[in-house]
Amino acid sequence: MEKENIVLDYENVTLSRKGNTILQNINIKFAKGDFVYLIGKVGSGKSTFLKSLYSEIPIAGGEGEVLGFRLQNIKRKQIPYLRRKVGIVFQDFQLLIDRTAEKNLEFVLRATGWKNKDLIDIRIKEVLTQVGMQNKGYKMPHELSGGEQQRIVIARALLNSPEIILADEPTGNLDPETGNQIVELLHDISKNGTTVIMSTHNYAIVQKYPGHIIKCEDGAISEMKISR
Repeated sequence: MEKENIVLDYENVTLSRKGNTILQNINIKFAKGDFVYLIGKVGSGKSTFLKSLYSEIPIAGGEGEVLGFRLQNIKRKQIPYLRRKVGIVFQDFQLLIDRTAEKNLEFVLRATGWKNKDLIDIRIKEVLTQVGMQNKGYKMPHELSGGEQQRIVIARALLNSPEIILADEPTGNLDPETGNQIVELLHDISKNGTTVIMSTHNYAIVQKYPGHIIKCEDGAISEMKISR
């Protein structure tokens, strides 16, 4: 793995919450364009690990580097720049219900410093097309199916051309067929060079769509291999 392609490098990292050690001795490294499944039981530390990647939870020990930011001594003013390079896909969508899909995306762009209306409109059209929702941008969230809402959430995560996408149980509220479509979309995104880290309980998806697998268990994270 060439150093310039590495987007995430954790060496002997410890993660704690409220003084309690959640995960320790984390040693993992991922490159540009990797597709990574994060599996493990509820309460095993998956969310803690994901939140550490964008400095929502500080690392308590070891050395962690994400997209060139050294997390063990990251300054508060640097955190927004790290987060701009990380797109987040939530299980429960978290769309603003009082505005259309397009206006949801415009809100995020303006909040992250975009000002030119024409450029905003172009970028919104680009990401909606990328997720197959180019004809649904005028709809309100309640007018969209669960799968369509999740596609809008992925479009939102793509707005600022992130180098990493974190997808926290993105298929958790979807039927199996729709869930498969969402995973295929995330795989397509990774093939274009964006690293995708997806937490899931769905082992059928892990079997069907190949990727790296890391497992949270007993306070540790380990890489797994599964037979296909």
